[in-house]
Amino acid sequence: MRDQRYDVLFDPMKIGPVTAKNRFYQVPHCNGGGYRDPSAAAEMRRSKAEGGWGVIFTEQCEMHHTSEITPFIELRLWEDKDIPMLRRMSDRMKEHGALAGIQLAYSGVNGPNLYSKEVPLAVSAQPIRTFTNDPVQARALDKSDIRDLRRWFVNAALRSKEAGFDLICLYGAHGFGIFQHFLSRATNHRSDEYGGSLENRSRFVNEVISDIKDAVGDTMGITLRVSLDETIGDLGFSNAEVRDFVEMNRNLPDLWDLAQGTWEDCSGPSRFKEEAAQEALVRGIHELTDKPIVGVGRFTSPDVMAKMVRNGTLDFIGCARPSIADPFLPKKVEEGRIEDIRECIGCNICITGDMTMSISRCTQNPTFMEEWRKGWHPERMNTKGDSSSVLVLGAGPAGLEATRALAERGYDVALAEAGRAIGGRVARERLLPGLSAWGRVVDYRDYQISQKPNVETYFDSALDADSILEFGFENVCIATGAKWRRDGVARQHVVPFPTDDHMSLFTPDDLMDGASPTGHVVIYDDDHYYMGGVMAELLVQKGCTVTLVTPAAYVSEWTLNTLEQHEIHRRLARLGVMIELNRGVSGIGKDHVITNCMFTDQSRPIQCDAVLLVSSRQENNGVYADLVARQEEWADAGIKSVKLIGDANAPGPIAWATYAGHRYARELDAEDIGDALPFRREITELAAE
Repeated sequence: MRDQRYDVLFDPMKIGPVTAKNRFYQVPHCNGGGYRDPSAAAEMRRSKAEGGWGVIFTEQCEMHHTSEITPFIELRLWEDKDIPMLRRMSDRMKEHGALAGIQLAYSGVNGPNLYSKEVPLAVSAQPIRTFTNDPVQARALDKSDIRDLRRWFVNAALRSKEAGFDLICLYGAHGFGIFQHFLSRATNHRSDEYGGSLENRSRFVNEVISDIKDAVGDTMGITLRVSLDETIGDLGFSNAEVRDFVEMNRNLPDLWDLAQGTWEDCSGPSRFKEEAAQEALVRGIHELTDKPIVGVGRFTSPDVMAKMVRNGTLDFIGCARPSIADPFLPKKVEEGRIEDIRECIGCNICITGDMTMSISRCTQNPTFMEEWRKGWHPERMNTKGDSSSVLVLGAGPAGLEATRALAERGYDVALAEAGRAIGGRVARERLLPGLSAWGRVVDYRDYQISQKPNVETYFDSALDADSILEFGFENVCIATGAKWRRDGVARQHVVPFPTDDHMSLFTPDDLMDGASPTGHVVIYDDDHYYMGGVMAELLVQKGCTVTLVTPAAYVSEWTLNTLEQHEIHRRLARLGVMIELNRGVSGIGKDHVITNCMFTDQSRPIQCDAVLLVSSRQENNGVYADLVARQEEWADAGIKSVKLIGDANAPGPIAWATYAGHRYARELDAEDIGDALPFRREITELAAE
């Protein structure tokens, strides 16, 4: 069943006193649930255990109340009453033979303590480093504080043992963990035995690991997550110094967990980071230690994974985002079902759950974080309902996912696409600069649908209400997408603004259809996600001079949540795109646009040859409206239900569309629950009065 090339990925390996059954290692990753939704997070990890992962970690777990990162929602292990929550998680993680790991974090200079109101403690006195630049400074740890901190780590380790975990990861990467803060000269300005030389800066982590091993004995493996390179030169923890540190402490942890410097560097989206992007930084480190190594790099190809192990670069294949996109990735490799893997597209929509303090999503895997809340299994659908047939209009991401999932349930599905190819917006956007990996959304579903005998696909089928009523399908799912607006209506303008008809005006749809503006093009971006920046890059490739105007304080502002905003701005600046921040567009003349300051309303013109409006999108819901208007005819036509989903219902990111398609398929023929909540949630227990 398994291709022999991948046998190396299934060899067991020891991590200290415990043994992993294979080399598939789910590194710690956030999920937006944390202490607020522990059962949802636990069931999510359980699905990975069922999917064959050999090692499964929690996300960052705050190990003491003096260092917490509110408003972000992670796990907490502050006192004994947190143990049952974590015990539930470790139990789920170990159900199918995986090792259960917990990541203990003391955030130091990254912990503003907005909830606990404790004075932050850091290696050296510095302003707090957070995503929101909180106006707080940390006090430097004195010797007494360091002794306390060592004791707190021991307490957390003992609680982790009681909670049933096999592995402890000490967090010192991405700039977030106290161990990195001790190791890096950027955050360690001490002049005592904990500062200065690399040996001194290594002292704290040596003490903590020794303390924990003395406390837990030979029952748990200790892993250390360190940054491969802070990418700030000699001031920080460079890759050369990382190698010196590993060689100096070659047997310190039971496993070295190597990750790139900042979170943005480590988990950059596919638009800017290729698979195995960190290989050069890891190569050769194995020669400096006798302990196993795990590394990351958005690994999606089993061939790349096997190569990394065979050539001695890594012992374990670390995955966060790929394990979200397909929790059953290891099992599919083992069973020889490579073509069934839902490959991560590297869009980083999963990370936005953490950044926005909400339940995470995945573009490829709509069941992510719904395993407990809605009972959605990532590989198994619920049984078919009473009806038999469904007509799906539109083969974009919502329609494709609805078709795939409906077919899995056993419905006969007709997929009608107005064009001559499937994919909808994804088929068009995958051709834009940097977005080719996004095409996996279509590729996966295209293959799965092609294997279903109960699906018929029809092209050049722009159906109207008359046709639909004639066909006699029991259920009609309308996923006809949306188009970019041409009138500038979005956030700044709720009604169209003045526009001279002589100006050449374009939308992203026009460019994706092949239109080619020339000369100086002004992009008005009031969408604030990726499209404005991608369009700017495309226009530069076409030879245009580009000015991007946005009412926001950042280019592509929402991409702060996908860890790519700084890369977008950097790329556009290097391409020569002129960027106008905090400015809107109040009018378009025949040879210019009028921009206005968002604070003073002061106006000034920008001469240009064309304008590209990246504002908002208009739903393509006309056929739905026509059918609703003729609802009295449904019964005679044999129609039981008509549902509008995806962008045709309310435009959003692609992940919103695949979720909508999956939800439609899950809920078809379901019992009407009235006003009941459509998902489970956990309620904080009231303390005794």
